[in-house]
Amino acid sequence: MALVSGEVEVMLQAMLRQLFQSVKEKITGAPSLECAEEILLHLEETDENFHNYEFVKYLRQYICNTLGSMIEEEIEKWTSDQNQGEEFGYDTVVQHVTKRTQESKEYKEMMHSLKNIMMIVVDSMINKFEEDEMQSQERQKKIQKEKSNSYCTDNCSDSDSSFGQSYKFCQGKLQLILDQLDPGQPKEDRILKFYAQTFTLSPLHMTKEIYKSLAKYLELYFLSRENHIPTLSTGIDITNPNVIHLLKKVRLLNEYQKEAPSFWIRHPEKYMEEIVESTLSLLSVKHDQSHLVSQKILDPIYFLALVDTKAVWFKKWMHAYYSRTAVLRLIEKKYKSLITTAVQQCVQYFELCKTMKADEVLGHSKPCGNKQKTFYYSGQELQYIYFIHSLCLLGRLLIYTQGRKLFPIKLKNRKDSVSLADLLVLFTQLIYYSPSCPKMTSPGHLENYSPASMVTEILCILCDQKECAIECLYNNTVIEALLQPIHNLMKGTKAAPNCSETALIHVADILARIASVEEGLILLLYGENMSSPEEKSPTGAHIIAQFSKKVLDEDISIFPGSEMFPAVKGAFTSVCRQIYGTCEGLQVLIPYNLHESIAKAWKKTSLLSERIPTPVQGSDSVSSKSQESQNIMACEENLLDDLLNFAATPKGLQLLQRTGAISECVTFMFSQYAKELEVSRHKKFGYGVLVTHVASTAAGAVALQSSGFINALLTELWANLECGRDDVRVTHPKSTPVDPIDRSCQKSFLALVNLLSYPAVYELVGNQGLPNKEEYSLREVPTRVIDIIDRLIILNSEAKIRSLFSYEQSHIFGLRLLSVVCCDLDTLLLLEAQYQVSEMLLNAQEENTLETSDSHRDFIIDSLSVERNHVLVRINLIGGPMERILPPRILEKGDDPYPWPMFSSYPLPDCYLSDRVTRNADLKQDNDLGKLLLHFKMSDKQTEWIENCRRQFCKMMKAKPDIISGGALVELLEKFVLHLSESPSECYFPSVEYTATDASVKNENLSSVQQLGVKMTVRYGKFLNLLRDDAENDLTLVLKHCERFLKQQQASVKSSLLCLQGSYTGHDWFVSSLFIIMLGDKDKTFRFLQQFSRLLTSAFLWLPRLHISRYLPIDTIESGIHPVYFCSTHYIEMLLKAEVPLVFSAFHMSGFAPSQICLQWITQCFWNYLDWIEICHYIATCIFLGPDYQVYICIAIFKHLQQDILQHTQIQDLQVFLKEEALHGFRVSDYFEYMEILEQNYRPVLLRDMWNIRVQST
Repeated sequence: MALVSGEVEVMLQAMLRQLFQSVKEKITGAPSLECAEEILLHLEETDENFHNYEFVKYLRQYICNTLGSMIEEEIEKWTSDQNQGEEFGYDTVVQHVTKRTQESKEYKEMMHSLKNIMMIVVDSMINKFEEDEMQSQERQKKIQKEKSNSYCTDNCSDSDSSFGQSYKFCQGKLQLILDQLDPGQPKEDRILKFYAQTFTLSPLHMTKEIYKSLAKYLELYFLSRENHIPTLSTGIDITNPNVIHLLKKVRLLNEYQKEAPSFWIRHPEKYMEEIVESTLSLLSVKHDQSHLVSQKILDPIYFLALVDTKAVWFKKWMHAYYSRTAVLRLIEKKYKSLITTAVQQCVQYFELCKTMKADEVLGHSKPCGNKQKTFYYSGQELQYIYFIHSLCLLGRLLIYTQGRKLFPIKLKNRKDSVSLADLLVLFTQLIYYSPSCPKMTSPGHLENYSPASMVTEILCILCDQKECAIECLYNNTVIEALLQPIHNLMKGTKAAPNCSETALIHVADILARIASVEEGLILLLYGENMSSPEEKSPTGAHIIAQFSKKVLDEDISIFPGSEMFPAVKGAFTSVCRQIYGTCEGLQVLIPYNLHESIAKAWKKTSLLSERIPTPVQGSDSVSSKSQESQNIMACEENLLDDLLNFAATPKGLQLLQRTGAISECVTFMFSQYAKELEVSRHKKFGYGVLVTHVASTAAGAVALQSSGFINALLTELWANLECGRDDVRVTHPKSTPVDPIDRSCQKSFLALVNLLSYPAVYELVGNQGLPNKEEYSLREVPTRVIDIIDRLIILNSEAKIRSLFSYEQSHIFGLRLLSVVCCDLDTLLLLEAQYQVSEMLLNAQEENTLETSDSHRDFIIDSLSVERNHVLVRINLIGGPMERILPPRILEKGDDPYPWPMFSSYPLPDCYLSDRVTRNADLKQDNDLGKLLLHFKMSDKQTEWIENCRRQFCKMMKAKPDIISGGALVELLEKFVLHLSESPSECYFPSVEYTATDASVKNENLSSVQQLGVKMTVRYGKFLNLLRDDAENDLTLVLKHCERFLKQQQASVKSSLLCLQGSYTGHDWFVSSLFIIMLGDKDKTFRFLQQFSRLLTSAFLWLPRLHISRYLPIDTIESGIHPVYFCSTHYIEMLLKAEVPLVFSAFHMSGFAPSQICLQWITQCFWNYLDWIEICHYIATCIFLGPDYQVYICIAIFKHLQQDILQHTQIQDLQVFLKEEALHGFRVSDYFEYMEILEQNYRPVLLRDMWNIRVQST
């Protein structure tokens, strides 16, 4: 702190007084403190005498003495620079010198010193001012002592700043207000008018004192025995002049309460605290309670409840942390009785509801049902209004941590304290026990004040606050209270004395909100303590499902003949939807077959809607029929929406397809999508995941096509990509896109990527030729997937090129789409077989060349040729991350922007083949491997022998995984599967006699997809140095034997789905992988497959094994959904949510489903995603340790990719990343310990479900 001599201090005080005296008029005329500060800040601009003030002269001299020499040096430096030829304007010099000065150390030291000096001077002036002010106040009190109860004595002080003390409310204005009051008016009228006008005319900093004065006046008014305050028994007659005056004062107080939070943060904390304390002090006023309750004098809070029934003032005060902290602190220290009486009101009302009949309670709740204008409130009605006010106040209090800490509350005449849980149980009971309002003209308005709807609103707000919900609602006590009446209804007893359909709908709404949050869902599914043994009583989810099923099946007689029964049905089905829309929830609810009950209810409602006759014009029943029709249609749509939400999980989608209503559900989804509506208010990310799930199945893809969804998607794409909308006036051409796929088309691109899984592609384009028209109209918009392939991908004619407005941009889009969908090898083989995609791309590359010299041609490097080169390498070269090299899609800086060789014929240049691949060495001699092989010769008990082998396998995978390859792997697999197939307990499928020879199957034909797959497999095997040149014939024979062998086990099925009309539609990637593992030995391969086909693992590793298999239930066969999808990928999604929740959330935010990419990985045995050694380890791990390891490996992959997945979610290309990118750095052996933990936690559930795939749904 700078030292200031006494003389300097006195001199500066005199200078400041002179300054303030000169500007006094300007400041006192300012309407607010902020305006006064603005006047001072701009004084130099507005006051012509500014530079003559002594204080300004002092500041100028002080600055000159401190910084003068430094400023002169800076100016000289710039002058010398100007002489050297650098020309600078005057303004530039001033700006630079000013900037350098302000950044200098000297300037900062000067400002610090000057600030300290002025603080000392100003503090001294303030102290002197306060002394003078106190003396002035004492004199004022003596003069006006006799008027202290009638008029506001205001010291008008404000501590907002050191200058604020000088602002006083102009006594002239105050006198003017007093003069305008009519002496002939009653005293109460004058007081009211005085307060109203002072509130209006006073500056904000003074209104606090007026408010305090009014609050204190009212407090003294209520405490005075002289004033005639109404009692509870007499009620309130609002035509009484005294009551009118009192209510107007309370309303004036309340208006200020609601406005104050908007400006009190501008003032010191003390300002706000004084307002809060004066309010709480007033509301805590209690009269002598010695007399009877009926004779009780009404307290101030009754009148506040009349003017602000929903406690809006308290809601506003609790909104901001700034004021909430003060309110809760004061309540806890001094005014806890306010909360106690609020709780007491709720308890009393509940006891009234329990003991009295509904009509009697309604008499106490007349404001709820009385719409006619009334001038009198009875004591019962006042108690009800106070109860509603208390309810709202407590509801707001519970939202905040410090508010909840006020509990437990001790009540009079009650032994036990009211805990937080007790209060929440009380709230839930109020929903059932409080009566519904009578039906009036505008039920929406009346419902606002019914206890049930108000409690529901409060509990829904609590549900939306995660921390609050966990502490208040997510416990067994509250859930049991919510479900108790439902429990009673199912037992056949009455739910509660006044329980209505409306109450049940309110409870369903609360339960739906609880179920929509992870913590709430877990509580409903498993109860409060998941680790404890199963309790005798069923959990919330079971009770809800049982009740919903009874309601849907109309197997329960509640409220017979009620018009609101469909609404009750819809509300509880909506709760179930929140539960079965998750994998873990569906597992719990599957036994109830809700999909069947909902489907039956929908079909019944659909028939009703068809039977409603068309209303006749002029008929009296037109409006009633129309309303009935609307209600039935709304019910039908809700049931369809409920069915549609089964598609949120893979297993749920299978159940949906079994109902036969998938087409109607998808059509409904499209109608909602077209209206840009959400799935439901509890869903956060729209329809993306649902569409992805539906598109992963053949029947789903057909439904998407027939609903018009695909048509609309492609139309929107074409509008963005090619021609724009017809209704938009083109004022300037579109800018040339910078990205390969323009942002306007990105959404459509990702939607197509989600849509075009192999089952969808096969159903939508299988066995269809390209249109290849001679001419395309410029207005012709593609509406089918085959049209997109024809117009954007396979541009093999001038007509197609000419039909595009943006040829390069549109073709790039098509090539990018081709690149992504061809990552699914089955899709690649289908497009290659039907449309010769490779040949088209090679021809395009050949045409994109330039002759240089002597029959030598160079490729023209442009965006299309670079993209085509990338796609050609991707679709012709098989290999994992270390086995193939994909050329980049971007040019490099330097002389050679694209060093990668292009080609227009096969074979591919060697530079794309990795040189890291070497023939796997035979490592049988390893000691650990020797021990494992030795186990195959032991003659222990069968089960012990199997467990020993598995234990040794795990040990080797953790220690020396690389030795499990080559010939050693062949021997391991052969012997282990042979022993398993000879053990009845390990066999899942029966033995099948097969006698066909090579000669008998030789003349059979493989599909064109299988033939191309054979060539691809042999090419990959030769690249790995594991297959000979003549392996094609042997692999072809193995595949033919497999088709014949599996055909013996297939059922006959009639279906419109292409995928069910004959053999397996894709290539058999498992057999191809096994053929390479067996080093091309066809006999070993097929013998192994015959033995392996008896094991459960074969159902999940070898997908063609269960194609239209007679071992599956008929409804599973007809759905066309493989067990890998409805079982394995279902559990992958379930475990992903529990084990890697961030990744699960990323998928949902991206509108993509983990099940789709996992199905692709598993179907093609991770070809192109893992290196060969890891593919071998994947297959061996599943065979040795069980099919559930297929799930664990996928979870390990997602865990490995977590950071990449989160990053690509952010840049919105997650599905492209997962489909195009290999799994870099992932090794099965690295995650073995993690997978063993997953096995311990989840194996019983997974294996039980996998074992039950043959069970008919019940």
